[in-house]
Amino acid sequence: MTATYAFDQRPLDLVSRPRGVERLVVGQPTSDGAGVKLTRVLTPSLQQRLDPFLLLDNFDSDQADDYIAGFPEHPHRGFETVTYMINGRMRHRDSAGHEGLVGPGSVQWMTAGRGLIHSEIPEQQAGRMEGFQLWLNLPAGDKLRAPWYRDIQVTDLPGFTIETGAEVVLIAGASHGLQGAVTRPVTEPLILDLHLSPGGQFAQTLAAERNAFVYVYRGELRIAGTPVLRKQMAILENRTDSDGLLVEAGASETRALLIAGRPLNEPIVQHGPFVMNSREEIHQAVLDFQAGRLAG
Repeated sequence: MTATYAFDQRPLDLVSRPRGVERLVVGQPTSDGAGVKLTRVLTPSLQQRLDPFLLLDNFDSDQADDYIAGFPEHPHRGFETVTYMINGRMRHRDSAGHEGLVGPGSVQWMTAGRGLIHSEIPEQQAGRMEGFQLWLNLPAGDKLRAPWYRDIQVTDLPGFTIETGAEVVLIAGASHGLQGAVTRPVTEPLILDLHLSPGGQFAQTLAAERNAFVYVYRGELRIAGTPVLRKQMAILENRTDSDGLLVEAGASETRALLIAGRPLNEPIVQHGPFVMNSREEIHQAVLDFQAGRLAG
């Protein structure tokens, strides 16, 4: 992290009416691409509830056969993908001419917009491959915008520490007066990677209308008295009187993603790698793909 700042901010000074947990979700083992084994945490059944977020996958294996074939060429239209690597290296190439390598601690942000074809292939033969891919919806007026791509190296991700035992990587949005590497004016995504020492606490202000969830990928934590264990996602309550979130780690080092955003409140129609607002638009996306119009 290039810019690292320290704050002595007691959690209850920042958030006085923290959100509770609406429900806990356990990720489902599955495979995608050319057989990459992963845990699907945010599934289509939760898309309306967690609008504007469409999908969250967690891949994590030190067995090369679980990931080595990667994700060969496939299309996307209508949304953005955010890939955050913890361990390993993945090479991205797409039909819009973008290419990049996402490595440990770095982020790949791709806006599919009107469409492109891309591949994500591991650039290693052994070792651990661990990370996440999040799908973020685009508003109707942006679904056919030009594709966009950015690699964000670990040295370009802002971060900060809190005296209450938290170190934070700020991927998107704003936290504790700092701005993340990426902003989006409509969905206003907040994406934080929280590193908590045993018993560490972290507080984040959140507007009451934002949909939000926490996914624990190391250790465990508590939110408003509810334990959230490793590989569990806590969907946070949307209470009109709440002003944020307070988390507290258990007895071990804990790492978790905090993700929140402004809902679009638009129809969500998904067909595989296409996410639009109507079946007619999905039909057009399929026709465009078949005619090669997503490749250039």
